[in-house]
Amino acid sequence: MLEGKGMIQDTDMPLKMQLQAMSAASEALDLFDVLDCRNIAAHIKKEFDLVYGSGWHCVVGSNFGCYFTHTQGTFIYFCLESLRFLIFKGATS
Repeated sequence: MLEGKGMIQDTDMPLKMQLQAMSAASEALDLFDVLDCRNIAAHIKKEFDLVYGSGWHCVVGSNFGCYFTHTQGTFIYFCLESLRFLIFKGATS
């Protein structure tokens, strides 16, 4: 596992949820090739849906842009290995 080697860029998540995000990403990197961003993201999203309820989104890659609205307290953007991870729960309008 790669825990402790990630670097959080921005977040409004509670600490416990931040640690869960980093752990889920580390676990996904153990299960999938680093180039398999789609399955890495799916693994993290499914875990967050299971633990924190449905409606989560996960983007994984080395270069991406995004614009979104999220539910307060559910956003994290961090780096782990050569990848960037964006996890958030979508806001309802």
